Amino acid sequence: GRALAAELRAMRPTESFTNAATLRLRDADGNVRRLPLTIINRVGETPDWEVIYAAGGPRPETLIMTRTPDHPPQYRVRTGTGPTEETPGTDGSARPFAGSDFTLRELGLEFLHWPGQRLQPRTPPPMKKGQACRILESTNPDAPVYTRVVSWISIEHHGLMLADAYDASGRLIKRFSIGSLKKVDGVWQLRDMEMIDEVRGTETKLEFELN
Repeated sequence: GRALAAELRAMRPTESFTNAATLRLRDADGNVRRLPLTIINRVGETPDWEVIYAAGGPRPETLIMTRTPDHPPQYRVRTGTGPTEETPGTDGSARPFAGSDFTLRELGLEFLHWPGQRLQPRTPPPMKKGQACRILESTNPDAPVYTRVVSWISIEHHGLMLADAYDASGRLIKRFSIGSLKKVDGVWQLRDMEMIDEVRGTETKLEFELN
């Protein structure tokens, strides 16, 4: 489990690129609003890389995330025309991004840095979205909100297909899942992903604009 988590943490784009997307936010009463989103991946010569999420709308918000294989991401957030704010520590990364159900730590896949990482052997491998998967259980008894994340990882392309987050009592708190996948010129492209807050009854879908 630790080896798989380390492998996933080390995965980074081979070149810089930009995606246009939309955040679709549904509140507990069923009201929906949409925000334009730009995602920029910047890679250089070092193992670190930078991911920028820039959400538009009435109150624009930009997240600048520096990712590295060996440590949890570092975050900087700018709201509107205000100054860029550093968000160190556990509490800072718990804030939601642009009012969505995605917190900073979830966008940064911080659970892959947790101390407990265990593979759940299954024969044959379980299928999600047509992909054979390995199941990784990540645990951290000191984490706030939820302490265990069970993830389905594609064996073919190592992508995260589904992740369920549970609190210490075993209650499902949040569920992340991808939508449909499209293979273009031998490369898998993701159309959308969603995060559901099972406690609040809210949902955020991130929809990519594909060529």
